[in-house]
Parts: sequence; C-alpha cells; structure tokens
Amino acid sequence: MTRSCRHEGARVAGGEVVDFEFRFTDAYRLAARPFGIGPDNALVQVSERTLRATYGRWLVETPLANIVSVEITGPYRFVKTAGPPRLGITDRGLTFASNGDLGLCITFRERVWGFDRLGLIRHPNLTVTVADVERLAWLLSGRADFAGSVQALGL
Repeated sequence: MTRSCRHEGARVAGGEVVDFEFRFTDAYRLAARPFGIGPDNALVQVSERTLRATYGRWLVETPLANIVSVEITGPYRFVKTAGPPRLGITDRGLTFASNGDLGLCITFRERVWGFDRLGLIRHPNLTVTVADVERLAWLLSGRADFAGSVQALGL
C-alpha cells in the first residue's frame, strides 16, 4: 500500500521542510484526545539538518547527524501505545503512536529529551506512526548519512 505525505513549500533555515502527518485510527484518536493530542498538533518535520516531531504538547528535536538508524516496526498493542506519549520501561525509548499498525523507530547517537519538559529523562530512540512510514524511513536514512558524513569531515 502506498501512503502519501504532505509537502510544505516553506523555507526554513535555508532548506525545504517536509511534513509527515500522523495516521490516526478512530480508537487512537479517542484515546489521545484527553491529552490534547490530535491530527492538528501531531507532525514530524524533516528539514535540511533537523528532525522535529511534535505530538500534542510533547516535542523531540535533534540534528539529523544524531540519527544512527531507522527501522520500520509494528504492530503495537493498543494498551501499550494509545493515549499520551509512551515511555519504554526497559530502554526509555519514546513512542508517539496514532495507530497500532506500523511505525518508524528512529535511534539516536546521543539521547534526546522529549517526555518531560525539564529534560531529566533522555531517550535513545523515538517511534512515530506517520502516514508514510516508508518515505520517512528513506528520507531520514539518506539525510542522516549525508549529515553524518559532513560532520565527520568537519564541514
């Protein structure tokens, strides 16, 4: 199945920003609503150098050079992923889940903050359930490799 993503023509910091909307199922939408999360405030954005994921009032933002790998994952259990962002007990990974079918696990070189506003908890990875998982995986793989190469060369 081919899924599409919405492209924004906005120019930010010298580059195009590509937006990936979350794909909400009805059950996940209902579970997320009490936490102020919905399609209007859940988005993953990839710019020339940065990944930014918002899920209601929660935010993860990191340079693309900090991305080590991406992996398509799923399915997920409703009780473990629905509602607000979920913190993994074993690895402290963070999940922004809008459906239980398919998502992208993004692993970071340096842990990122996102679950708490103080930044006391740092996450080694983030899983997002956007509408076009395959395209986001492709985009992050290519940009992370490029950004990492530029950083290694000191450019």
